[in-house]
Amino acid sequence: MSSDEGRGGCSPPEVSSIPQLSNVGSSSPLLLDSPVFISNNTTPNPEIHVTDQGTEKTPVENEGTQVNAMEKNVKEEEQNKGDDEFHIPKRSKTSQVWDDFEEIEENGTFYATCPANEIFSTLPALHTGKFDMEAMREAAAHWVLMHEHPFTVLEEEGFNIMMRRGMPEWQKISRGIAKNDCVTVYEVEKKKLKNKLKHVQKLQKRVLNFVHIPPPRRGVEIAAAIFKCAKEWEIDHKIHTISVDNASNNDVAIRLLKDDFSRSKKLLCGGKLFHVRCCAHILNLVVQDGLSKIVDITNNIRESVEFVNRSKGRALLFAEIAQQLRIPGKKLLYDCRTRWNATFEMLNCAIKFKDVFPRFQDREPHYDFCPSPDD
Repeated sequence: MSSDEGRGGCSPPEVSSIPQLSNVGSSSPLLLDSPVFISNNTTPNPEIHVTDQGTEKTPVENEGTQVNAMEKNVKEEEQNKGDDEFHIPKRSKTSQVWDDFEEIEENGTFYATCPANEIFSTLPALHTGKFDMEAMREAAAHWVLMHEHPFTVLEEEGFNIMMRRGMPEWQKISRGIAKNDCVTVYEVEKKKLKNKLKHVQKLQKRVLNFVHIPPPRRGVEIAAAIFKCAKEWEIDHKIHTISVDNASNNDVAIRLLKDDFSRSKKLLCGGKLFHVRCCAHILNLVVQDGLSKIVDITNNIRESVEFVNRSKGRALLFAEIAQQLRIPGKKLLYDCRTRWNATFEMLNCAIKFKDVFPRFQDREPHYDFCPSPDD
């Protein structure tokens, strides 16, 4: 092969793939499986650079235009590396906070540094960076109590795999340890709240106890449970009023508590404000008395709601009829008989579907609770 002197020494290289190459330091042909890159320099001795592994390379005497296929393959492997692994793509730097950072490169790795580190270098670190399993157990107990998880959730294999992936020092927490940690957290929080109640100046709303009182739940047992709770939380000398509903056993309990608390301190207004009846319960009794005038209609609506929602097929049929009549909403609402606002919401929802009930009765032969037009 001869070089073209008219083209000069800066012409691009030609690439040719040949089955054999002779006169390269050996009399026998050299078989190649990869392309041979030949530089078209005007020098008398053209340079041949073989890039296949396992073959001999001709010494390089001049610095012409060279392409290393091996380096190219390495770059392709690095680009394709991790395609079969889980990875999170990097986000573009769109936040304005990056304006305060400087990007530097060390050994091919990019870092972001903040000039403010020099200003605040004397401030203590927010975290030591050391793993604390005791703190993690406390956090796990708070998590279980906050979301009402079972204790066995900390023993699940997937949960522990996830925790060890981010924290190799993580240790599995058994259900017994989780139970004890939750009790410890409860006692710590109880002590904090008890200290806070000692210095309370404003009206507070706190849940102190859930007490199980076995039947027959007479006024004596209710009074004893309330008095024990007040002594345990050390607030027996701070109680001025108690609000309960209008049940007869509550009246007996309040009378006994009034007598007990008046022995240790003077009650507000001589105890006239000690028993405050629940206004919500009074309002509920008034509304229930009014609903008794339409008890038949209310019962029909309640039975209709229960009949439709008892089966998924009936609920779909009811929703289909409502859609045909272009009525917004597809579901009837249940009510709670002890809450008057729930009964109101049930009746208010049923009024919107007043045209659906007759058509539903035509397509459902077992439906016998259809309200009449007068209702």
